[in-house]
Parts: sequence; C-alpha cells; structure tokens
Amino acid sequence: MRQHWLSDDLSHLLPSANPEMEHLRRQHQLILSAIGEGVYGVDLQGNATFVNPAAAQMIGWGAEELIGRSMHQVLHHSRPDYSPYPRAECPIYAAFQDGVIHRASEEVFWRKDGTSFPVEYISTPMRDERGKLIGAVVAFRDITKRKWAEAVLHRANEELEQMVRERTAELCQANEQLKELSEVRSRVVSMVCHEFRNPLNTILLSVSSLGRYDAQLTLDQKEKYLLDIKDNVERMTQMIDAILIVGKVEAKGIAVDPSTFNLIEFCRNLITEFQPEFQPEFACDRIKFITRAKHLSVTLDERLLRSILTNILSNALRYSPNHTSVQFTLRKQKQHAIFQIKDQGIGIPGEDLPYLFEPFHRGRNVSNIAGTGLGLNIVKRFVDLQQGKIEVESQMGRGTTFTVILPQHQQI
Repeated sequence: MRQHWLSDDLSHLLPSANPEMEHLRRQHQLILSAIGEGVYGVDLQGNATFVNPAAAQMIGWGAEELIGRSMHQVLHHSRPDYSPYPRAECPIYAAFQDGVIHRASEEVFWRKDGTSFPVEYISTPMRDERGKLIGAVVAFRDITKRKWAEAVLHRANEELEQMVRERTAELCQANEQLKELSEVRSRVVSMVCHEFRNPLNTILLSVSSLGRYDAQLTLDQKEKYLLDIKDNVERMTQMIDAILIVGKVEAKGIAVDPSTFNLIEFCRNLITEFQPEFQPEFACDRIKFITRAKHLSVTLDERLLRSILTNILSNALRYSPNHTSVQFTLRKQKQHAIFQIKDQGIGIPGEDLPYLFEPFHRGRNVSNIAGTGLGLNIVKRFVDLQQGKIEVESQMGRGTTFTVILPQHQQI
C-alpha cells in the first residue's frame, strides 16, 4: 500500500487515525512547512509522496501538482552540462535501492520554466516499522549564491595570483636592474678614477717641475707646462660634463624638446660653428657637406641633434689624417632624416665594435689621441631618446662611417 504525506489542503485524503497520531502528523507537517530547505519524499517507484512549500517554490511547481509524479523526470533529468541524467544513475533513487545515504554537491535541479540552479542534496532511505525500504526523503538547498561567491573568490584568487606573479617578475627584473646598475656604477667609478688619474698626474708633474726648476726653465718650456695643465684641466672638465649628461639621461632628467626648423641651414651653421675649434690644426674645408635638398623641414630637438652631430664629426676629424676630408651626407627617406658621416681615418678594430657605445670605452688603436670615451655613449643615448637608430661600419686603416637615422618629425 502506497502512503502519501501531504500538505494541509490534502489531509482529508489520509486514512483516519487516533488523535495522538493526528497531532504528531500535524506537527510533522508544520515542521516541514517551516523548513527553509526543500524537502520531498519519493516511493519505491520514485514518485513524489510529499513536497514541502520551500521545495515547491524553488522549482516553480505547486505541491499538489507534484504528488504522484516522477521527481527524477520533474527536476533531475539532466546534468549541469545539459546532458541526460539516466534514472539508473540517479543517487536519489539509489538511496531506496541500496539503503545507503547519498550526497551530492555538484549537480543541478530544473525548474518548471526550464531553467536550472545548482544544488547540494542528501537522499536518505526511508523504512517502515519493520525496517522495510519504502522510499527516500530528499533534502536540498539552492547554492546559487554560494557558487557565485566561490566563483568570485576563485576569480579574485586568480587575479591576485597573477598580480603576485607579475609583481614578483617586476621585483626580479628590478633586482636584476639594480645589480646591473650597481655593476655599471662600480665600473664607471673605476673608469672615472683611472681616466682622472692620468691628467691629474700630468698636472701634478707640470706644477712640480714649474716649482722646482723655475729658474732653469725657459719661457717656452714654462708655457708648454702651462698649456699641458690647461689641456688636462679642459679634458677633466669635458669628462665631468659628459658624466653629468649621462647621469641626467639615466635619471630621465633630460627631456626631448622638439621644434620645427630647416635642417639644411642647421647643418651648414653647425659646420661653420665648430670648425674653428680645430684650427689651425684642421682646415675649414675638411668637412664636405652633401645634400640634394635645398630645404628640409624637421621637428627635432636641436640641442640633442647638435650634440650627436658634433661628437661624430669631431671624432671623424680627430682620428683622421689632417690632409683627408670628412664626408657629411644628409638625405630624406620615408619620413626619416638620414645623416651619414664618413671619414678616412684609422678605423675601429672589429673586437671594439660591440663595445663602441659603452661609457669610457676607447679603441685599442687610439694611442695617445685625446678623448674621454664618453662621446659616443652620449650620442647613442641621445639617438635613443629621439626614437632613432645609429649604425657603424669601419675598416682598419681605411676609415669609419656613422649613419644616424631619426624620425623627420617628433611629436611636440
């Protein structure tokens, strides 16, 4: 005989019982109605025998509509991925088949309108007074909010882990940069001390000679000592200025300040301005300026460009025989200004080319030709600041060609 546990409006269908049993049944009904979780019972065929209001509300059915219906067909027919859930595999039904409590927390129940919601449930076998299985009681709860919170927490954890990974990578990179910077600074300090020692020794020797042999020295000899002192002081001053420029670039203390000007006129004026510095040692016509354009408007930083070209041209003259010329070519190509400075000098050894733009690096063949070893380092930094590039070709004893490529118009 199948027994139904119903809500109040169906209680008249129940068989009559003594007052105590009726009172107990009434209490059970009140308890079931008050529970916030969904509770329903099924018989051995899986058909509903009772459904509490919370269960009916969650799945969008009326309690009376569900009595006698297969609850598996009503709310448990498909898995979360919408694939069919065979009745033979249903843990809810397994409870009244094997007499064991079954739990689940990764499944869904389906509403009357075809939508679903995640649930966790427990299916408990139900027995009569003789211990015979007569069905199962299922208690379930809607865990949508919990799943949402878990998803949010999972996403937050993933984002946090990603942030930690990125921050760790940044810190590792920063640590490597600090180590590299520390090594560079140590090397620079060592090189500065070395580069300053030679001119200081020369100055000290000259001052000592002037002091000891003042009476024995001729005016020409004294003048030579004084010129040596002056030249070495100027050399140290140039090094200090160059080091300060490098420091400003590394500290981002130099900003690009582009302006619009005629590049042809700029180059001609530049040649006129700095050539007297090399007289009488260098003739004015040693730099051959070549360009097909009569007017070339550019938007560049004049100050940085002046330093770039002055350093390269000065080196070309310094490391070339006096009777040779330096070819300075300017052309425009694809919105870029291309400067090419070609000399007929001593050239750069192949083993020195990879280190050409490092601070204080000088070619092993420069002998006693004056220089700080910082000029090309500054050139490279100023070219990079203007999103340009610099190329070098050289042959020992035949000369060197520097090519500087800069965008024709920098953003103001």
